[in-house]
Amino acid sequence: MRRSTLMRNLIAMAGLFSASVAFGQSADPFEHGWKLDAVNSELQFLSVKKSSIAENSGFASLSGVIGADGAAEIRVQMDSVDTKIDLRNVRMRFLFFETFNYPEAIITAQLPAADLVDLHQARHKIIDLPYKLALHGVEKEGVAQVAITLVDNDRVAVANTTPIAIALTDFNLEEGRAKLEEAAGVDILPFGFVSFGFVFDRAQPGTPPKLELVAATPGAAALETKGNLDREACEGRMEILSRTGNIYFNSGSARLTNESIPLLTNLHDIVDRCPDLTIEIGGHTDSDGSDAANRILSERRARAVNTYLVEQGIAPERLITVGYGETRPVVSNDTADGKRRNRRIEFVPVN
Repeated sequence: MRRSTLMRNLIAMAGLFSASVAFGQSADPFEHGWKLDAVNSELQFLSVKKSSIAENSGFASLSGVIGADGAAEIRVQMDSVDTKIDLRNVRMRFLFFETFNYPEAIITAQLPAADLVDLHQARHKIIDLPYKLALHGVEKEGVAQVAITLVDNDRVAVANTTPIAIALTDFNLEEGRAKLEEAAGVDILPFGFVSFGFVFDRAQPGTPPKLELVAATPGAAALETKGNLDREACEGRMEILSRTGNIYFNSGSARLTNESIPLLTNLHDIVDRCPDLTIEIGGHTDSDGSDAANRILSERRARAVNTYLVEQGIAPERLITVGYGETRPVVSNDTADGKRRNRRIEFVPVN
């Protein structure tokens, strides 16, 4: 009898152990914390152009954690935007997201323990999750309906059940939309839809998950290739950089402001990777002031950019400086915004 009772107890304990392995280590859904499996996770956004053509894009480089307290954070490397077309990626980076000033987007949320305490038994839960999104220098709050699925004891999947609408005006992206429309020659609707599927692995006991710096994913189609660029890639990038409008001078001055440095750093990288090309740096002004004064000012401003590039190691014989003054406006000078757009520096390969 004793042996029979002992056997039953052992069998029961084994069953409890198996159930624990199958359904989770405990009722604590955040036990030890979780770390994002970036390779098997995705963050995508859908945009609509020409009123009816939908384009789906994503990001190639993500990192994230869920802490033992349920605090979740996802970081997105904005330079890894992936439209599957190289120059479209470059337009998104420089004209729309302005990644030289805003390199990351950050998503944070507090997962509710009370709603997930039975996840180890239910395996699948749908909850309304408040979140914060920091994008393009703006932070906004929202609520997303998400499905949380315990794949196995050490793996959990988190995905939205319906697309999340993002109004571009909420994140100061309207100007970027206008630049994209002009560069691509198409109308783009002023909102997008975001979807995600994040996969997390449970951290090991005693080693809390650490949010790593977002790193480039080797070989990802969205990321810049290393080394020199071919002529088509160089010309395309020069044309896009000429549209950014992110090189600044004080009024009536040819002195570069500190706000210009992020874009100039990217400009240097691109010029350096196009070693066979001679680049014309063209300065342009609005129509205020005399024609002669504007021509002199535009040449001085172009010369300031030339000097910056030479100081960063670009051979001076590869650069030509021209001041066009007010002779080549891109829009009318009748408005303040038109004048702002006409005050610009353009880059053109000339050989």
